[in-house]
Amino acid sequence: MTVSFIIPLYNCLAHTREALRTLASSLPAALAHEIILVDDGSTDGTREWLQTLSPSHRVVLNDRNLGYAAANNRGAALARGELLVLLNNDLLFAPGWLEPMLAVHHRLPHPGVIGNVQRNAASGLLDHTGIVFDRKGKPAHDTSLPLHLAIHPGHRPAAAVTGACALLSTALWRELGGFDEGYRNGGEDIDLCLRARAAGRSNAVALRSTVLHHVSASPGRRQHDEANSRRLTLRWRREIAALSARAWSQHHLETAPGHVGSLGVLAYWAGWSKTPPALVREGVDHALAQEIARWERLFG
Repeated sequence: MTVSFIIPLYNCLAHTREALRTLASSLPAALAHEIILVDDGSTDGTREWLQTLSPSHRVVLNDRNLGYAAANNRGAALARGELLVLLNNDLLFAPGWLEPMLAVHHRLPHPGVIGNVQRNAASGLLDHTGIVFDRKGKPAHDTSLPLHLAIHPGHRPAAAVTGACALLSTALWRELGGFDEGYRNGGEDIDLCLRARAAGRSNAVALRSTVLHHVSASPGRRQHDEANSRRLTLRWRREIAALSARAWSQHHLETAPGHVGSLGVLAYWAGWSKTPPALVREGVDHALAQEIARWERLFG
């Protein structure tokens, strides 16, 4: 089995150098792999530095900045491995980070996209243990871990994971069509995960795999957040409503505990009932409608 690591680059040369150095020292010695670097129009000396790398690194140079989705798509199109590992160029790796992700992928009957635990490189604080949807239908990073991780099975289901460090089969990537390039530096990873779920695959977080992340180091990372969120919500409104129902229920119980119908909300939130009551469904639909109306005003 060969693993193809896909790393898009856009400036941040110092981070890239450290990422590649720590990646090389962290991989199992017997692992058959390739590293595909896609430079997306860097202007800080990255392209000159790429020329100094050994031929074992495959390099793709975009003529202009195409964005995160397109850069990954170009790299993955060249991949020769059975598995893809998508990596940001601002990660730091230590030995033992990859093996738990591989184990989870092999353990799941119908694996989708496998993520891991990411800590902020500057503070060491948890930054990502999966992606959840809040009461307004907004995706957010989960920052919790099981209390008894030592006896935990080692992974937990996730609606989605961040593409900063994610593993999936090359066959699934190609079946899904890779990243949707209509997103611009945000949302494409969540969209990919939701498409994997819709195809009957299970996304998960490998809880025993940890990397450090210089969070949002890429220039212009947040510039298109609103447009990306709008695209994601309009495409996946029904699925997002279902995924945000429990967060809406918790907020309702905290802010209106004596409200008529709260008992049904409590039963759903606690897991005693699998179907959200009408109050929850209506509340979530109203929250999403408000966001969509706001985007209509914002974008016209």
